[in-house]
Amino acid sequence: MFAMPWPRVFAPGLAHRFPVLAIRDFRLLLGDRLLAMSAVGFSLVGVSFAVLNTTGSPTDLSYVLTAQIAPTLLFALIGGVLADRFSPQAVLIGANLAIMAGEGGFGLLVLTTHPPLWAMIALEALTGTGTAMFYPASQALLPRVVPQGLLQEASSLSRMAMNTGQMAGAAASGVIVAAVGPGWSLLLSGVCVSGSVPLLLGISGRAGQRQAASEHQPSMLRELREGWTEFRSHTWLWATVIQYCLVMMSWNAGFQVLGPVVARQHLGGPAAWGAITASEGVGLILGGIASLRYTPRRPMLLVVGTGGALALSPACLGLVLPLPVICLVVLALGILTEVMMVQWTVAMTTRIPSDMLARVSSYDALGSMAAMPAGALIAGPLSAAIGVSSTQFAAAALMAVASSLALIPRDIRTIRSDDQLAGPVQASPATALLAQAGADD
Repeated sequence: MFAMPWPRVFAPGLAHRFPVLAIRDFRLLLGDRLLAMSAVGFSLVGVSFAVLNTTGSPTDLSYVLTAQIAPTLLFALIGGVLADRFSPQAVLIGANLAIMAGEGGFGLLVLTTHPPLWAMIALEALTGTGTAMFYPASQALLPRVVPQGLLQEASSLSRMAMNTGQMAGAAASGVIVAAVGPGWSLLLSGVCVSGSVPLLLGISGRAGQRQAASEHQPSMLRELREGWTEFRSHTWLWATVIQYCLVMMSWNAGFQVLGPVVARQHLGGPAAWGAITASEGVGLILGGIASLRYTPRRPMLLVVGTGGALALSPACLGLVLPLPVICLVVLALGILTEVMMVQWTVAMTTRIPSDMLARVSSYDALGSMAAMPAGALIAGPLSAAIGVSSTQFAAAALMAVASSLALIPRDIRTIRSDDQLAGPVQASPATALLAQAGADD
């Protein structure tokens, strides 16, 4: 099923070295993720400086970025159910169209008028809706296009494509915003994500894994309950999600919201922030390369430790270290983060039943990002009250404490990488546990 002829335009050596590249659907998926994350790179710089240039207020930037993240609280769960029930490609296409409308519309607004705050908030809420639905569907699609034995290689290459796109987009965006303004960067974000739609339409996947529609299809509420039962049955999963709920809230406040403020005030403006985000992208690419060959013996320790190490990013900005030093730290954290994310993806796809993966991934996304809107919302007002640097130091401290507490559960310290690739998970314990509940729906 997965054997595909290798096109002559590619070097035969690559097919021999990376067998997963011989799969046509996977190559289309790589193209999709490259374009989608290029759009993210353009957005990372464009949105922040569009708001700061328009209002000059970190508090207003907090509101806009909160609107971008808040839809995760609702649409991540819905996206997970839809991706398990129907085709992940269809959910991804809908998500990408929402992002295209949000970012492209924002760009046009900036280029043609002086956008009011409410309009910026509304457009970023639309973008956030698409982003929220993207993650669980993306997680569910990968194991449908590659076989079990190639998942780590596929995950590494897939994330390398994503990180290459984000790095290139962020670096180009920094130059574009500095030269001609953030509106063009946001418009390019919309153009990039629109280009991924034809690629997704070309992916066939494994149709046999899609749940057939019928009059006996369970209700959405029941499917959400099944996903929750599966999610809470894995201590390693819910413990790290709680950790990253606090880590991502603090990182979002101290780095993502206040980082552009520090760059604008002390480091040289949008070009400096573009350099920082591009450095992160370079680190993620290098981490992806390392992940092709490196597998940690205890992957959950790596996951938890990475959350603690991420505290360095807001701390460096709080200290207002020289730009090259900040870029170097962010690059190193990018390497570590990418190795961690590949292992997390492999753990999810090998330890969670395939029929539950999108729903469990949606709880992962929801839990990990649930407090990010709060982080974005309080970053601006708190920095106005106690100062930008003090807010960033507080964020770093909370990240370190949360990561230390996450080491308490035994599973975090004992799960080994050599026992998570024993074979594909076919049946869902949650489905069996809730089989009788269907009569009550």
